[in-house]
Amino acid sequence: MTTRTRFAPSPTGYLHVGGVRTALYSYLVARQQQGQFILRIEDTDVARSSKESVQAILDGMQWLGLDYDEGPFYQMQRMERYREVIQQMFDDGHAYRCYCTPEELDAMRSQQRANGEKPRYDGRCRERQDQPDDQPYVMRFKNPTEGVVAWDDLVKGRIEIANCELDDLIIARTDGTPTYNFTVVVDDWDMRISEVIRGDDHVNNTPRQINLLKALGATVPQYAHVPMILGEDAKRLSKRHGAVSVMQFRDMGYLPEALVNYLVRLGWSSGDQEVFSREEMIAQFSLQNVSRSPAAFDTKKLNWLNQHYMKTLPLEQVADALQWHYQQFGVDVSQGPAVTELIPVMAQRVDTLRQLAEQTRYFYQDFDQFDPAAAKKHLRVVAAEPLLAVKQRLSTLAEWTTTAIDHAIEATAAELDIGMGKIGMPLRVAVTGAGQSPALDQTVQWIGQQRVLQRIDQALAFIAARAQRGEESF
Repeated sequence: MTTRTRFAPSPTGYLHVGGVRTALYSYLVARQQQGQFILRIEDTDVARSSKESVQAILDGMQWLGLDYDEGPFYQMQRMERYREVIQQMFDDGHAYRCYCTPEELDAMRSQQRANGEKPRYDGRCRERQDQPDDQPYVMRFKNPTEGVVAWDDLVKGRIEIANCELDDLIIARTDGTPTYNFTVVVDDWDMRISEVIRGDDHVNNTPRQINLLKALGATVPQYAHVPMILGEDAKRLSKRHGAVSVMQFRDMGYLPEALVNYLVRLGWSSGDQEVFSREEMIAQFSLQNVSRSPAAFDTKKLNWLNQHYMKTLPLEQVADALQWHYQQFGVDVSQGPAVTELIPVMAQRVDTLRQLAEQTRYFYQDFDQFDPAAAKKHLRVVAAEPLLAVKQRLSTLAEWTTTAIDHAIEATAAELDIGMGKIGMPLRVAVTGAGQSPALDQTVQWIGQQRVLQRIDQALAFIAARAQRGEESF
């Protein structure tokens, strides 16, 4: 049998990391077996579904490189097929019309609770013979009343549920629209899904869906229910929580390779290996090695992986991803050093691409304010003479190289008989606006001669203004 897996998100919110991990596992199983991976959009919740959410799903899948072989299929475009199967089940005696009013159902459940019983539909319309034309009804599935429904879950192992614990599921509402459990069954049947990989919050749906598939004479797929992902606060992640939206991870500066690598390891292991290429994931992944316990999201580990990929991926690939972040800051990187020169140096100093872009803006953009803490410590009146002296030396350099710049700074310190810190730190704050940067000679070289001279003048004016106000020790 050909392996066919599916990812079937509901477009009622963001594509979140729990959904992405499910999609990734489904993708890896299909790729490992040379099968097909299908994308299905379960959009029957019309009131809460949105085009924006659909687009977020498509964008997230594309960004992460989870390419699908078929789809996206939309359930709202398959309504005729659902109605056809509902009618077939009714004609074959596997479904019936239930005319119970909401008031009758409420009274039934109240009585059951009063008797200490589990509230559930009691099947009172199951054998009803009259079919009143003027009375609304729902369509219910005749669930087996005896025996058990069982499956060997690829993650959780053997699971058995007594059929007497299941009531007769509604498969069509009073307006004729099909319900979730029914549409999923028809879709999995029609799309010949061989393995259903999903979150373990669906375990309770599985026995109902298996019984529906058997009633239809359909092949029952294998099921794998993966544990939930917990937040760092040990609470369950919500797909409507903006902080775990997949595209927000892009906005925060994570590389897709890092997030995919992190998520594949979030509940699955292959020895002690932490870093996996896409090819290694496909070759080594196994549902049998997925943990049965919930996994906790660990931002520090994700940061470690992200830095690893910033340092090891091809420079041009990282630069392409970084360009998006520069654009968000309004930075034109054509007015400064090549981004591929910055990456090897800065990737050692930051966790994300956003941090890298933010901390290197001064290479491309001028600024009119200094970091208050850095300025208070280093742009004092005593720094004016060293800054003026080093400016004069830098202005005469015929070759703007790190060696020449380093010599100019050292010569200034020797001439004034001061330590390197008394010239180096004021110069760093003057040209970058802050107190941290890569090696000073490299930083100055990348900023460019004219910009450096202009920024030293700006720092000298800043110092003079402070001195005039009597703030020498600011």
